[in-house]
Amino acid sequence: MAWFRKEKKPREPRRERLEIPPDVWEKCEACGHTDIREKFVRNAHVCPSCDFHRRMRAHEYVGILLDTDSWEETEADLRSVDPLNFPEYPARLKKALGAAGESDAILTATGTMEKMPVNLAVMDFAFMGGSMGSVVGEKIARLGELSLERKFPLVIISASGGARMQEGVLSLMQMAKTAAVLSQLHDRRIPYVSILTNPTTGGVSASYAMLGDAILAEPGAVIGFAGPRVIRQTLGQDLPEGFQTAEFLLDRGMVDQVVHRHQLKKTVGQLLRHMSGKPAAAGWETS
Repeated sequence: MAWFRKEKKPREPRRERLEIPPDVWEKCEACGHTDIREKFVRNAHVCPSCDFHRRMRAHEYVGILLDTDSWEETEADLRSVDPLNFPEYPARLKKALGAAGESDAILTATGTMEKMPVNLAVMDFAFMGGSMGSVVGEKIARLGELSLERKFPLVIISASGGARMQEGVLSLMQMAKTAAVLSQLHDRRIPYVSILTNPTTGGVSASYAMLGDAILAEPGAVIGFAGPRVIRQTLGQDLPEGFQTAEFLLDRGMVDQVVHRHQLKKTVGQLLRHMSGKPAAAGWETS
């Protein structure tokens, strides 16, 4: 009757090794909170623990500001070149294109925001620190001209370490070029909203970033021209606590409002309606 007996066999332990991709987990730079990357992405890269606003890519800003399937990228074919034969610049451009994508340090698009036509430019810090080169200035200038032509409001989101040193004076010329287009928008009473993110410094903060009809900033964003160390050495004295943060500049009237990323689309939409004199239910002129 051996077939009635249940033979006990030793159970062998499972030794399967789970392979976890290295980019599944991310850590907040401010508080050290570690969470699944997808959770950060769903929360618009705002830390669920300390509310720190982490950096976002340009296409992600476009996704939260413009209506789904309403936008189209402009001037996508513009590429940075090496006009001054700067050492190792072509190699750095190639590396930046491989790491950050094909849109240089800025992405420009036309679309709708809560069904309002708008032109949007978003700088991308992942591309050489969001440095302002000739392509950045040219894309903003062309988008501004498109706003003049179509009478669309202009919104620029800045995230930059300043002018791109590898392009020398050509980079600095973009400050004047973009300011000239924005002046025309002002004369034609076409709204321009500037949004400052972390960081907005150097030649960008000294030009189009601070020329908005309304200037908004994300919480905790570092905003300024020169770095704190340079200013401290120049003045020969210690700087106030929280110097060069969005909240510091708000208290001193250099920023109009500090806006949480979750409220950004709603706030910008209300501003554009107010500045254009058109309520939410009214139609928008598109010609």
